[in-house]
Amino acid sequence: MSAAPRERNRPKRADFRHFLEIPTRWGDNDAYAHVNNVTYYSFFDTVVSRFLLASGAIDLKTSPLIGVVVETGCRYLAPISFPDLVTAGLRVARIGNTSVRYEIGIFRNEEDEASAEGHFVHVYVDRATQTRPTPLPPALRDAVAPLLVG
Repeated sequence: MSAAPRERNRPKRADFRHFLEIPTRWGDNDAYAHVNNVTYYSFFDTVVSRFLLASGAIDLKTSPLIGVVVETGCRYLAPISFPDLVTAGLRVARIGNTSVRYEIGIFRNEEDEASAEGHFVHVYVDRATQTRPTPLPPALRDAVAPLLVG
C-alpha cells in the first residue's frame, strides 16, 4: 500500500503582487451550493484583463496585438459560495519573447490561504491574423514586469 501524496502548501496572499476584489453572484453557485468550477476561469480572466486594461498596455479595440490563451489550469483547494467576496491575486511567473505566464490565487473573504490557484499562458499574436506570434511591446513588458516573481 502506497502512502498518500503529500499535499502542497496553499498559496498565501503575500505570494501575489496585484489584487482585485470580485463579488460572487447567486448564479455562480452550482447544485452543490458552491461556486462552480467554470467560474474560477472567469475570475482568472477578469483579474488579468482588468490589470492589462488599467495599465494602458492593451486596448481591447485598437491594440495591434492580442493575447490568446494557449494553456490554462486550476487546482481547487477549498470551497467558495455566494455571498463570499473573492479576491483574485495576480503574479507573473515568466515573461517570454511573445508570451506571459500569469498565475492567480483565489482568496475567500479575508482568508490568507488561497481557495484555488491557477494559471494561464497568453501568447501575443497579430490582431489581423490572430495566428502570428508577436514580440511583446515595451509597454506590455513594463506593465507585467513588477508582477514577476522569482
